[in-house]
Amino acid sequence: MGEQLSAADLQRFSRHIILPQVGMEGQVRLRNARVAVVGAGGLGSPVILYLAAAGIGHLTIIDDDAVDLSNLQRQILHDAANVGVNKAVSARSRIHALDDSISVTVVEERLTSVNALSVLEGHDVVVDGTDNFPTRYLVNDACEMLGITWVYGSIHRFEGQVSVFNLNGGVNYRDIFPKPPPPGMVPSCAEGGVLGVLPGVIGTLQANEVLKLVLGIGQPLSGILMLYDSLEMRFRGVRASKDPTRSVVTELMDLEGYCANTQVEVQSSGHVEGMVQEISPVAVVEKMGAGWAPYVLDVRSIGEGSIASISFVDDLIPHVDVLQHLDSIPSDRDILLHCHHGGRSMMAGMMLANNGWDASRLWNMTGGIDLWSREVDSTIPRY
Repeated sequence: MGEQLSAADLQRFSRHIILPQVGMEGQVRLRNARVAVVGAGGLGSPVILYLAAAGIGHLTIIDDDAVDLSNLQRQILHDAANVGVNKAVSARSRIHALDDSISVTVVEERLTSVNALSVLEGHDVVVDGTDNFPTRYLVNDACEMLGITWVYGSIHRFEGQVSVFNLNGGVNYRDIFPKPPPPGMVPSCAEGGVLGVLPGVIGTLQANEVLKLVLGIGQPLSGILMLYDSLEMRFRGVRASKDPTRSVVTELMDLEGYCANTQVEVQSSGHVEGMVQEISPVAVVEKMGAGWAPYVLDVRSIGEGSIASISFVDDLIPHVDVLQHLDSIPSDRDILLHCHHGGRSMMAGMMLANNGWDASRLWNMTGGIDLWSREVDSTIPRY
């Protein structure tokens, strides 16, 4: 039966209880729910505050970082008095100041392949509030192995994304993004900046998805990648589907090592990078208008191709598979490569150059399809 509501709870949550979709039964479900939040920073702040206020009975907060003065511009869970304090510890203090009946488990360490399963096991929902790819993939893989639904959120400058993954074996993060991008290709908040209110918008949407999942109401964002542009004040939902060729996750690995190996590989081939031609989306349009007809190769994942694509692409071969499909790539004409932001396509161009292709005929579209959408064709969804 689990924990029931006290007289104080009835008063505190009365605005919930009068909702037919929640009621007493729903509020009890919230009180008995166990939710893990990975990261108590920009996204984790609104998630944690709203879940605590909504009456989630047990919260596990996982973060190995300490509060920094630069965090206070957007991480509303913390204040100046907690600068230097571990973020998970700071979060617990804030939660108990709001409602000291909430059970809070603090994990003052980074989620790794060693501890992920034991830390996340037993939770009803996991929320990803991180800003790094290795942890995000680890959350995804651990949740797949444990059979736990998780709520995804990401932010970059003025834009954000939200989705729900692994709901009843549904769409998985790796169905859309099979592999993490090379190190440094997608800047973090510290590198690229972020509008202070953006984590509040995306984090609140994540908290909303958690409440829907726990209460069993509404339509969760499973199979839908929700894109938000704060400058245009526009939401766009893009449908995503399972990749039938994707292998089921059976073991965890720390992708920081994977990323490091990828970086070494790129650096070891660095002499080729200067030989592959760089061309902007606008220059592509101008050059094609003058009669240029390159073979256009999209090296993103199949899942990304289902979200957005450029109409004149000749083929889509994920960059990790390029070496297995060399026979299908012409060597007697110019080749224009593109990906999401330009990193993977540069790697693919380097692979071709290292395997005998004339580097002077290899063109990497800088900024990828993302910059193409911004500068050439705004009807193409950005993700």
